[in-house]
Amino acid sequence: MSPSALASRLKDAFLSADDGLLMRGAFYGLLAAAGAFLFVDLRELSLASEDLPGHDPMTTDAPVLPPALTDGVPNAPPVEPESTPEVLRQPMRFELLPGGVLKAEGSIDLGAADRFAKEIEARGEYVKAVSLNSPGGSVTDALAMSTLIREKGLNTDVAAKALCASSCPLVMAGGVARAAEKDAIVGVHQVFNAGEERPSPERAMSSAQSTTARIARHLETMGIGNGLWIHALETPPDRLYYLTPQEMAEFKLVTEAVPMAKQTN
Repeated sequence: MSPSALASRLKDAFLSADDGLLMRGAFYGLLAAAGAFLFVDLRELSLASEDLPGHDPMTTDAPVLPPALTDGVPNAPPVEPESTPEVLRQPMRFELLPGGVLKAEGSIDLGAADRFAKEIEARGEYVKAVSLNSPGGSVTDALAMSTLIREKGLNTDVAAKALCASSCPLVMAGGVARAAEKDAIVGVHQVFNAGEERPSPERAMSSAQSTTARIARHLETMGIGNGLWIHALETPPDRLYYLTPQEMAEFKLVTEAVPMAKQTN
């Protein structure tokens, strides 16, 4: 086949592709580019002998709620959470509330997903919704919790002045119906290595790209718009991109498809 004929065929294929395919192609192209830039950034960090940036909500020397992403002086969060930093830093714990609502509060520590699964198994079909109040933590545990929530057909909710940040929105994404009340605090940022061991730039790049791909695939499976994770990729791990109610609706992080289970006094 001649080069001109090949070019013509590729052009025809591009024009006939559906919009969804093109959007996914563009999105994963952005992910690949982000990985390339991350490699350069990590290489420079390694040469400078600096620690990788990060925000671990379970440490006592970092704010539970990072400042908002800005070009200049960091802005304060839009709303102060009702729970104290001490409460939010504790490993995630679960409390069954009236109306079939299971409150999940605290940092998503390693092992949180296993405890959550045992809690769901013990409660049987009584649990209808999961109410989140967490500064985030382990991505692996957040993805496992989110997957189980969807498998069980549960809803998710972030109450007024409750926090759902970092990896917590991944858990929220698992809900069949997802709600964020007025003054709920929902934010995202880049993934990072919170362990004591600092990997080489090559290992860090590989891990970051693998984790990003897992998250992107999970959000797509859950029906969440690509824009949500693009904001996360653009935000350093010591900052948060706080989502507005309009953005949460636009990215389909919140939905009114199924009513949330209501808490009763």
